[in-house]
Amino acid sequence: MSNRRFTVRTVYDPDAGVFYTKSDIVGLHVEARTLDEVEALVLELAPDLIVANHMTKPDLIGRPLADLIPMIVLERPRAA
Repeated sequence: MSNRRFTVRTVYDPDAGVFYTKSDIVGLHVEARTLDEVEALVLELAPDLIVANHMTKPDLIGRPLADLIPMIVLERPRAA
């Protein structure tokens, strides 16, 4: 796994009245009415998606767990 840092940016859509995410985590698409809901969903879903879509079997075999844990950076909207 070449990249262990992933960024999830939250954007507010005033027309729909929801927050949604833009991310470099393949398959992660979250929207909710509050920032807290978005962040809870991201923290629940992102680790499994990272393992499924960003790691290969060689990445997982023979490496200490500490080397596999990714950093997930949550960026809130500036105006929130």
